[in-house]
Amino acid sequence: MPIAYWGFNLYNAKTFPIFSSHLFMSNGTKYDIPSIVNSQFELDKDAYNQHGKVNLSIFFALTYGFSFATITHVSLFYVKEIYHRFKASLKEKPDIHTKLMEKYDDIPAWWFYSLMAPSGTASLLCTVLKPEVQLPWWGLIFACGMAFLFTLPISIITATTNQANPPKCIVQTPGLNVITEYAMGLIMPGYPIANFVGTIVASTVNVGTTWWLLGSIKDICLDSLPPDSPWTCPTDRVFFDASVIWGLVGPRRIFGSAGSYSALNWFFLIGAAGPVIVYALHRMFPNQRWIPLINLPVLLGATASMPPATAVNYNSWLLIGIIFNFFVFRYRKKWWTRYNYILSAALDAGVAFMGVVLYFSLTMENKRIDW
Repeated sequence: MPIAYWGFNLYNAKTFPIFSSHLFMSNGTKYDIPSIVNSQFELDKDAYNQHGKVNLSIFFALTYGFSFATITHVSLFYVKEIYHRFKASLKEKPDIHTKLMEKYDDIPAWWFYSLMAPSGTASLLCTVLKPEVQLPWWGLIFACGMAFLFTLPISIITATTNQANPPKCIVQTPGLNVITEYAMGLIMPGYPIANFVGTIVASTVNVGTTWWLLGSIKDICLDSLPPDSPWTCPTDRVFFDASVIWGLVGPRRIFGSAGSYSALNWFFLIGAAGPVIVYALHRMFPNQRWIPLINLPVLLGATASMPPATAVNYNSWLLIGIIFNFFVFRYRKKWWTRYNYILSAALDAGVAFMGVVLYFSLTMENKRIDW
């Protein structure tokens, strides 16, 4: 990344921030998205041609390139495993834990169907009755089919590497998150139904809280807020800018012949050639035991959360991971076996708890922490 930015000034990188999810004009100012949207919420081509092409920060652009490489790599080299896992999910005999869990009351299937039917019906009605949704009814069905198709393979990659993957917008969010929550109902003896009810209650509270926040906090999620504001919505900003790239403007004007980033399509080839390079290195240096451990989906897909995640987040994860999954695992394995994942859950819960404490103790009093 530093070489692309300072060395080659790739895609006029120095004109824009090195790390940002915002979209920019050629002079480095933020792109005025509303000015290229017409009254039908579609791209105003004349206004777009007048404003010029959409530009990305070098990190944001290369993140898409790495994602392209990950898609190719997984498609070529994990398809057999994905197929076997799919067959196993239908025919595999339950393990000992699943057998032990059978003595507890399971969640009736009709509970899920009773949720899916009205939500699916409401979604279809919105596509027909609300033209501002801009999604035909067949588009909704296609999106559901894509989610069904990708859920298993992306779940496999996520479970084995703990990394997200490019199709996460419609699969991992909320698909894999829901699966993860329901897995807790399987892991904790006697709680499948309680977990189901808790998930429904939590989802309802989340929607209500979000609705209240959007109507109560001035300029929430807007650029007019100071950078250190807790209401800048960095994750939602990434989703918004991605919707502009892939929806409003379209990939042809970004990554195709009409865009500035068509060279990123070569990353598809890099994803296919990567394992060949690793294999060649292993043949050249057979005594180096770490070479076969190179996992390209982890290396290529590790940036999928950046932005909105930053180097600070990754450095924290790296430090904690090395301490507990290398040193503690190697020298205090009994402690690791018993407490490692309990500590992981405690750290996650601690962050959420401190967020609440800081809000009531500082934010409500209009006090800020300046590091």
